[in-house]
Amino acid sequence: MKKVLVVGYGVIGQRLADGVHKQGDMELVGVVDAAATLSVRALREKGMPYKLFTPDEACKKSLEEKGFEVSGTMEEILPSVDIVLDATGAGIGAKNKEIYQKHNKKAIFQGGESDSIADVFFHGYANYEKGIGKDYLKLTSCNTTGIIRAVDCLDKACGIEKVAITIVRRVADPGDYHRGLTNALQVDKAPSHQALDLMTIMPHVDATGILVHTPITHGHFITVVATPKKGITVEEVKSAFYAHDRIRIVRLEDGFLGNASIFKYARDLGRERGDLYEICIWEDTIVKSGDDVMFGIHIPQESITIPETIDGVRAALKMQENGAEAVGLTNQYLGLPSWK
Repeated sequence: MKKVLVVGYGVIGQRLADGVHKQGDMELVGVVDAAATLSVRALREKGMPYKLFTPDEACKKSLEEKGFEVSGTMEEILPSVDIVLDATGAGIGAKNKEIYQKHNKKAIFQGGESDSIADVFFHGYANYEKGIGKDYLKLTSCNTTGIIRAVDCLDKACGIEKVAITIVRRVADPGDYHRGLTNALQVDKAPSHQALDLMTIMPHVDATGILVHTPITHGHFITVVATPKKGITVEEVKSAFYAHDRIRIVRLEDGFLGNASIFKYARDLGRERGDLYEICIWEDTIVKSGDDVMFGIHIPQESITIPETIDGVRAALKMQENGAEAVGLTNQYLGLPSWK
């Protein structure tokens, strides 16, 4: 059993903790956070299923004075772990890396950190082998993670020459107020970072993209126009997506009218917090324009990177040296694909 520590118990961190806890060959040693956030308060109200640690003694004292059970500091627990999953805010991970290095611990960082923090920009399906044995991996962003799943799926089926991406991006996560209350769309300068990041992971694909911020919180909507290297029919595209264990095909006629329908369905399924590990592709949007293939994706931004992060644990710790075997185990423990 590989011992895993999650640092930062926020939107991503609490989901990472749950995801690691489900893995039959990993042990969640605990989580680290600095303050009595709503996530930490909820952890206490659930009976502290995970041990709580703090960055330092001052934070430990502050939380204990508020009645929280704290098991120690991060530096006290680090010697007993194999790898750290850092889910702190952008920039904090870079500072934490110095502590991980001092204790000779491997770490995986989320997409908000600078690319320079890691040895490898990582994706479980597209470049698993490049992460094997590496000390520091960085995940792609939620949008990039989902886009790569779909593009890599088609690339393996027929080869992809180039893609053009349009992202309708949720403006904030549920519960966030720092972006303000808006009734407007905001356009970013092209190309979007997701297109550039895709080319870092898949350098043989020419990618460009446009990003539009929109005042919603439950998920992003992305359209992809992909140019295949060899002919592929709409039915062959559907078959490739159907076979992928982290891609769920949905249909308008079944009631999946948009992001809110998918979020409601996840809650009706009993998924904790309404989380989905899978991306959803509307069957109704899979069309051809000449040789090009177009389709639309729903990205559940809060939970989509969890499987790829766990893939990263497997790669960095050399738990599996075959990518297909590794992602297969991650999927199995996470219950993917439950819809098949």
